[in-house]
Amino acid sequence: MTRVVKIEKTGDPEVLKIENIEIEQPGPDEALIETKAIALNFIDCYHRSGLYPVKLPSGIGLEASGIIKKVGTKVKDLTIGDHVAYVSSPIGAYAEERVMPVNKLVKRSEERRVGKECRSRW
Repeated sequence: MTRVVKIEKTGDPEVLKIENIEIEQPGPDEALIETKAIALNFIDCYHRSGLYPVKLPSGIGLEASGIIKKVGTKVKDLTIGDHVAYVSSPIGAYAEERVMPVNKLVKRSEERRVGKECRSRW
């Protein structure tokens, strides 16, 4: 089980709900990421408020960084333990863990690893 933030309806911040969900295993070209930091951007507020509509229910958040915990069978350039970041869909960055397509991930260099400049706590 992992915790995620979801919205079932649009509105003020009170519509954000934390849920426990089963996390799926990564597909052949995907990786499971343990989230270490997320970014809060205006677009997240626009999705939540309904200004930029999303199909509901929905996760929220487009940017995060973390550490790879599992990789799919076709993943060659990333390995377990790599620090990665992403700034794109699918929506759902506000999560303790999530599966992402590896073509959306950027490997972080040693000096840009999470934990040196910021951390998130649940």
